[in-house]
Amino acid sequence: MSLVNLAAVCSHLNNATKARLSLTSIPNTNLHLRLCQALKNDGYLSTVVRGGSTPPPAHPILGFPTANDVEPITRDNVASRRLWLGLKYWRNDPVLGKVQLVSKPTRRVRVTVEDLRKIVRGEESNYVAGLRSPGESLYISTDRGILEARECVEKRIGGQALCRVL
Repeated sequence: MSLVNLAAVCSHLNNATKARLSLTSIPNTNLHLRLCQALKNDGYLSTVVRGGSTPPPAHPILGFPTANDVEPITRDNVASRRLWLGLKYWRNDPVLGKVQLVSKPTRRVRVTVEDLRKIVRGEESNYVAGLRSPGESLYISTDRGILEARECVEKRIGGQALCRVL
């Protein structure tokens, strides 16, 4: 798991929302894909599509790219694959606020279930600030994938804190 690349993705998403882009791309890795799927499941992103170096075509009715329109993966194009993300806006404000990296490449932050309970209640625990607003999310890398902190508390699993969305 490369947290250096994840830091670049977090800053890219921050810049893309400030620039009011509707579609942006990030490098295609399994970590990025799992994180973007979690962001999509929580409603921060509209679409997550694997594609090539050019944006996938938009669906004629839906208006955004779908997974059916993507070119197949071959040995020749594996290195140039990208994840194309559809960003959401509500009343001219981005839904995806600010994305901050919690674990750094030089300091990985592991959280237990007890720590996560404190964080979800809004208290600081293990160098991680608590969740202060209902729209704030903390994403944890677990053995069951990347989950939001509240899901981890429900399932009683801990893991490595990756990033938070404010």
